[in-house]
Amino acid sequence: MATSLVLIDYGAGNLHSVHNALRAAGAEDVAMTADPDAVRAADRIVLPGVGAFGACAAGLRAVPGMVEALEERAVRGGVPFLGVCVGMQLMATRGLEHGEHAGLGWISGEVAAMPAQPGVRVPHMGWNDVTPTADHPLLQPGEAYFLHSFAFTGAAVLATTDHGGTVTAAIGRDNLLGVQFHPEKSQAYGLALLSRFLEWRP
Repeated sequence: MATSLVLIDYGAGNLHSVHNALRAAGAEDVAMTADPDAVRAADRIVLPGVGAFGACAAGLRAVPGMVEALEERAVRGGVPFLGVCVGMQLMATRGLEHGEHAGLGWISGEVAAMPAQPGVRVPHMGWNDVTPTADHPLLQPGEAYFLHSFAFTGAAVLATTDHGGTVTAAIGRDNLLGVQFHPEKSQAYGLALLSRFLEWRP
């Protein structure tokens, strides 16, 4: 039976790249939408995000009813949810980029600037290892593509990478998963993760 997958369109994600990757991973139907009613009817939800935490949070909240629909369907309804890059960061309690901004508060923690260190480039850009720190059906060791200057610290870390120290690569609980890396830019590794997401029955 075909399932409905929605890709949240709130003006803050490279939607077409993620859409194409989901199709390449086997999704038959991907709806890019800013309609909360479509989210309430969805069987799977992907929240992308590119740019600053505060701008993304404001963009998401600017869509009438969208945050409520996400919480109704993903948090309380239990459908599989995937947050990508800033979409993952928005799951946190707060972000500290250009001031303090409230996140969705689904995972306890905060998103702060990666510390400047000699010989360590920020933004963290390029391929790096993903090392699972807990058993999770979607996460496997491998290499993924990262592009970010801010990182999550807090609860429910499921995978890390190393960039001048341990950096969170994935967080989640129950039916909620967020990845700091870009599956749509991570070639075979990313497509395999998206394919597992399409089959996930948490």
